[in-house]
Amino acid sequence: LQSNSCGPGFAEENTSSEEQAMIKIAGNSYLASPSLPDFHGCSPGWSSAFYGAECFDSEVHSYLKNLGKQKSSESQNIDAKKVELEQLLMMETKNYRKTTKFYQKLLQKERRSKGPETKSMLPKLKGQLQEMKSKVQFLELVKKYVQAKQWGVESCVLPTVIHNGKTDTMDMAPMDESSLLLYYNTEKHQCNNQNGVRVLQAGTPLGLMAYLYSRNAFLEGYVQQFLYTFRYFCTQEEFLQFLLDRISSTLSSASLDPSTSLTKICNRSFYILQAWIEDCYSVDFATNTDLLGTLKEFISSKVASLNGYGERLLSLLEDVSARKSGSADQCTSVDKCEEESEEDRKTLHSLCKKLSEDVSRKNFYWKLSKGMGPIAQYQRERLQTGSAVLPKPCCSSFAEESSVSFARADEVGPFLLIECSAQQLCWQLTLLQQEVFHKCHPVHFLNSRALGVKDKCVAVPKAVSADTVSLKVCNLFLSKCIQDQYLLQLLKNADSISTWVAAEIVTCHTTKRQVSLLSKFLLIAKCCYEQRNFATAMQILAGLENLIVRQLPAWKILPAKVAEIMEELKAVEVFLKSDSLCLMEGDRFKTLPTIPSAHVLAMHVQQLETGGFTMTNGAHKWTKLRNIAKVVSQVHAFQENPYTYAPDFKLQSYLRQRITRFKDADISTLAADNCANFHQIPAEKHSRKIQDTLRRMKATFQ
Repeated sequence: LQSNSCGPGFAEENTSSEEQAMIKIAGNSYLASPSLPDFHGCSPGWSSAFYGAECFDSEVHSYLKNLGKQKSSESQNIDAKKVELEQLLMMETKNYRKTTKFYQKLLQKERRSKGPETKSMLPKLKGQLQEMKSKVQFLELVKKYVQAKQWGVESCVLPTVIHNGKTDTMDMAPMDESSLLLYYNTEKHQCNNQNGVRVLQAGTPLGLMAYLYSRNAFLEGYVQQFLYTFRYFCTQEEFLQFLLDRISSTLSSASLDPSTSLTKICNRSFYILQAWIEDCYSVDFATNTDLLGTLKEFISSKVASLNGYGERLLSLLEDVSARKSGSADQCTSVDKCEEESEEDRKTLHSLCKKLSEDVSRKNFYWKLSKGMGPIAQYQRERLQTGSAVLPKPCCSSFAEESSVSFARADEVGPFLLIECSAQQLCWQLTLLQQEVFHKCHPVHFLNSRALGVKDKCVAVPKAVSADTVSLKVCNLFLSKCIQDQYLLQLLKNADSISTWVAAEIVTCHTTKRQVSLLSKFLLIAKCCYEQRNFATAMQILAGLENLIVRQLPAWKILPAKVAEIMEELKAVEVFLKSDSLCLMEGDRFKTLPTIPSAHVLAMHVQQLETGGFTMTNGAHKWTKLRNIAKVVSQVHAFQENPYTYAPDFKLQSYLRQRITRFKDADISTLAADNCANFHQIPAEKHSRKIQDTLRRMKATFQ
């Protein structure tokens, strides 16, 4: 079961806030004012966009149906079910955290004493942790399902949603649902047991925004898919104004009765607004100060005075802004988490990831070429060292083992790359790559043609800066839609690593050292893709496929087993390009960290963007937008499982210096100054002997 939570960890254990949120009265009923909805983590999450209606399977439906049935009086009370669900989730999370701490102590004791008793207990306890982890994830999924069912209206009421936001209602022409949205019918759905399901096919911009208020919008994954793709048919300002108009027209007249349409529209508007802020602040609000100012002014002037939720929205904006600047911990809750609880959450998530990683790696072997035999010794070392369940608080870094000074990377040169093991370099390069990958957003991969990203060439020309790229060509977003260009930085970083790999090789002054460095980079790339760091693996492959590097004499004397890795890397590249969702197959991506190749993913999105976005009647094809959202959602999916290798900051500093030194280098110029890069012509070697022979023969005839 996959957690559908907004953040990378599990539910926070915050008893005081939960007790305040749940007000029990006689009969175990639950009272919650519609004027202050219980919005804790409104973003549906990547799994909603990826799985759609299948995100909540039949097990979730049946569990919620049976929840609270032990008391017949509460069988139909959804509020009572929410209370019981919150209590169960709190209890299971608390037990999981206690078991985690006990496991940590037991593991440390086993490492020190290596006693047989503790050694026999560890596997059993690990199995219990796996079960508890699955239960917590399942309860979070049920909680997200309960939240998703709230505040929606029937599809026939959607014209009313549009009508409520209009200020000039007198001149408003009557409209029906068919003029806004187009559907197609499908067979019986597996989850809700209906005879038929209407699936959204297309809609006008106004209709697509109105469909956010549909009862099943969250359950179908529509809300998250909309947040990823709405920039193709409306600007950020238009979307914000649409939400604010609905809030303005319903806030003052929304009653305490949660069943009225006005109350549902008002609360759903707040729900969508908070989900937008939580999920897309970095790409929409952080880059557009006018948009952020409009939102803050509206909340302060119209919402805060009538609804206490306005203060929480302002607090949320401050929180996500602080996280954007790196001054706050990653926490998606509106309420600020205490330091101790946050540390517990990080430890819990690291343990959860390590447990899954330890189990899944046993069967993680790539079979891409027929000639490849068993995994080499460095691979076995990786499996042994990677099987530790808990991240080590402190480990012996390479700086302690080597007497080489990292003060000046230029003085050390490439020698350190040869002395380091492929595994060490793989881990640190992976952490460096993870640092830039975790700053990107699924929206960054949309409309990349407008940024100048192309296939089979350097994505970002070195002579052209990101600011000078013309947005007039192939711009699929609306002209007034502001687009964050972080993808260019991501691709430029990839290009810098490829150039560094090529530069390190061509600057070696002996063929023997070139062979050593070629072997090292090939082993690093193999280790990277086996660890599912496909970004660094493809960057190294691009550097090795440089035209000048491929012509080096060192390739002819490269060991055959190492040379086969090159073909294996090419097979991995073909695999990545074969299917846009190839890395999401199976369950590995849920348990093993993954970093995709940014350029390959951008090309997949460009392929989906090919063709028209509108039908003949002007309606936008939602089926096309849904597929795009599904592909880009894997960015957030991969970011949920970070690598937890122990960082070696000195080695990382050395790598950064070397990459920075060669990032803009001209490989042909560097290669021209090194004789080891050229094949020695035998005729030149024996030319002097031929000349001497001719002189002697000429002398005999004189």
